[in-house]
Amino acid sequence: MSYKPNDFYAQKARKENFAARSVYKLEEIDRKYKLLKKDFFVIDLGASPGSWMQYTSKIVGDNGMILGIDLKPIEVKLKNGINIQADLNEVNMQVLFDKYKIEKKADAVVSDMAPNTSSNRFTDQARSFELCMLALDTAKKFLKPRGHFVCKIFDGEDAMTFRDEVKNNFEECYTFRPKSTQASSKEFFVVGKYYKA
Repeated sequence: MSYKPNDFYAQKARKENFAARSVYKLEEIDRKYKLLKKDFFVIDLGASPGSWMQYTSKIVGDNGMILGIDLKPIEVKLKNGINIQADLNEVNMQVLFDKYKIEKKADAVVSDMAPNTSSNRFTDQARSFELCMLALDTAKKFLKPRGHFVCKIFDGEDAMTFRDEVKNNFEECYTFRPKSTQASSKEFFVVGKYYKA
């Protein structure tokens, strides 16, 4: 089965004014594991085009905040969101915190980062694993004790290694494939609850 660009969730996202169908993945994850709350500060990695930020914005409310980072432009503009176009490998997060006067650690770090896919499944899986480890490293540095973590990974031989890394750093660890994931996709999500800082 191939990727369907105009499936039910893509049409639903357009009707509900979300930037992408991926919003429903985060919604499913959040409803199942209860990760996001009012007034939270959330770091969103791989945030473009911005649908996860849109969902998070509604949950955290006016006193919450989302820091979104992506190589590509983030299309949405939110009064409680900060959009950063940058390579996470190169950006100095502490400089960003200082610039925007962020004085607390994140309540949650969420990552929808994915590599540009190639014709080689094993290369794509390896690149996905590298991005996931980068996301986890960011969480370990900037997540507050008992904070939460969500990360997309492509299924492959490194995926369970990554799950075990999350399990080592969080009191609870889950793997989940949302219903809104396309049938042709090899992705799933690793969820870590209650960071053991």
